Amino acid sequence: MKFKGYIYLIITIFLFSCANKGQGPTGGKKDEIPPRVVKEQPANGSLRFDKKKIHIQFDENISLEKLNENVIISPPQVRPPAINAYGKNLYIEFSDTLQANTTYSIDFGNAIVDLNEKNPLKNFVFAFATGDHIDTLKVSGNLLNASDLNPVSGVLVGIYNATRTDDSLFMTKPFLRIGRTDENGHFSINNMKEGNYKMYALSDVSNDFHYNAGETLAMYDSIVTPIVQSRVFADTIWKDTVTVDTILQRNGFLYLPDNLELLYFKENLKRQYFVKTERKTPTNFTLFFNAKSDLLPEVKPLNFNWENKHIVQKNNTLDTLTYWITDSTVWKNDTLKMQMTYFKTDSTFSLVPQTDTISAIYRRPRREIKDKNANVLNIKTNLTQIFDIYKPITVRFEEPLQNIDLEKVKLKEKIDTIFKPLRYEWQPIDSTKMNFNIIYKWESEKSYQLEIDSASFISIYNKANNKLNTNFKIRSREEYASIKAIINPFDSAVVLQVLDAKDIVIASKPAEISGVLFEYLKPGDYYLRMFVDENGNGVWDTGSLSPRRQPEKVFYYNKKLTLMANWEFEETWEKWGSEPLTKQKPKELQKDASKTK
Repeated sequence: MKFKGYIYLIITIFLFSCANKGQGPTGGKKDEIPPRVVKEQPANGSLRFDKKKIHIQFDENISLEKLNENVIISPPQVRPPAINAYGKNLYIEFSDTLQANTTYSIDFGNAIVDLNEKNPLKNFVFAFATGDHIDTLKVSGNLLNASDLNPVSGVLVGIYNATRTDDSLFMTKPFLRIGRTDENGHFSINNMKEGNYKMYALSDVSNDFHYNAGETLAMYDSIVTPIVQSRVFADTIWKDTVTVDTILQRNGFLYLPDNLELLYFKENLKRQYFVKTERKTPTNFTLFFNAKSDLLPEVKPLNFNWENKHIVQKNNTLDTLTYWITDSTVWKNDTLKMQMTYFKTDSTFSLVPQTDTISAIYRRPRREIKDKNANVLNIKTNLTQIFDIYKPITVRFEEPLQNIDLEKVKLKEKIDTIFKPLRYEWQPIDSTKMNFNIIYKWESEKSYQLEIDSASFISIYNKANNKLNTNFKIRSREEYASIKAIINPFDSAVVLQVLDAKDIVIASKPAEISGVLFEYLKPGDYYLRMFVDENGNGVWDTGSLSPRRQPEKVFYYNKKLTLMANWEFEETWEKWGSEPLTKQKPKELQKDASKTK
């Protein structure tokens, strides 16, 4: 019995241990300590450096993360050095010849991490000089997207000696020294000499460390002069979250300026060129261009005649043009050949005339399917069962019209149980007779009816519409909110904008001395933004390097406005523009501009 009991005990222990294999050693507290440098060859801060290699040893195994995004070498290298990690060792081997009497810095950002837990050794910088002196001055600041003041990460910021008054160096020579913006748009340019500098930011798509047409940029208007000041800094030691234990003082240095603000923008230099011809139906074809234009192309038919037999449908930017052909002897041709003269961007971003021979080809389906509605003119409206009080009715047609009978288009108001006709305004939106507005001053909570009889509209291809009858009710005024925005001091060049919680413009109006009223807003959270409309065209304009012109200034009101239904909210924006740009935009609206495109 004793033997059997002993065997039973052993089996029980064995089974229990098998069932709890996951309950072994936990390894203790998670390692949150980054790698630590234990040896450098040569030492960080060395003078008269004449080697090709650098060896840095750490106290634990390391790996390198996203070298291209993290590591910044200044002065910039045309051929970047090879950087490799093996075990606890980091090796740097230069390919370019190093300049004489120059301070070099390698800022690793967050590239160096421990092998297991990926704890980064943040902002580790290795510096050395090829001469007898290592430069130690630095400047810092922030890069913001010019149109919405969002921080921009991963962008080069660089300097040139301020020996020229123009921007020619920025367009032809690599930066003298560079930094890169972090996730908060902050940058620092280290190891600078005493002197005066011009500063720029650059997307550097071409990887040559200077500006090329089409790249995104920023330019600082003032000369930057780095200085260093001795300061006494106070370090506070807390007993707990509310009680101060000790305030320690230490001597240190303050490197200035440390609050530079650069506004990042894209010039209006989009290349203009012809993209394609599209002909989905025999009666029309569309020309697509890559960018907006100020002039229509000159189209000359080669195998047909369409004089006074076509209509041009154009969008606001003239980059999408549809040609509707009214002569059936023309549009029945499967291939229409034309000579087109238009303006195209050359290598210097200048517009030069270009003449191409193009064809608009209609490829007929192998099997024609007869559609009983083929001769019906389709109508689309923006009407919904509950309609906003401030909107006009939009009526859109799939083809240009040749005949409109407004006697058959009736707008009615429901009074008691009967719909009674109203007088309204029929307003063309474009010259092609395809888009129209029905204008009427709606009354809150009233019911209306839009009635369109059949054959009220006839297209240029003799299609007629079917009957349309739509009932709708106007939303109550009490469902809306409004904002009256007053700016102090008043500036007649300011344009005020209301933004939603996604930083999208809901409404935009020029400032008025008595305040601007934004009506018919749905209850919710809103924000205010303004821009200074320097050229008075009503829209925000970007900057230009040549001629040198900064983007129009943008400012945010740093408070959230929560609106409730049937409530007019009045807000005075005092001393607008007085705060640094980095502190203006509400936190809940901020995004990394480089990740929102």
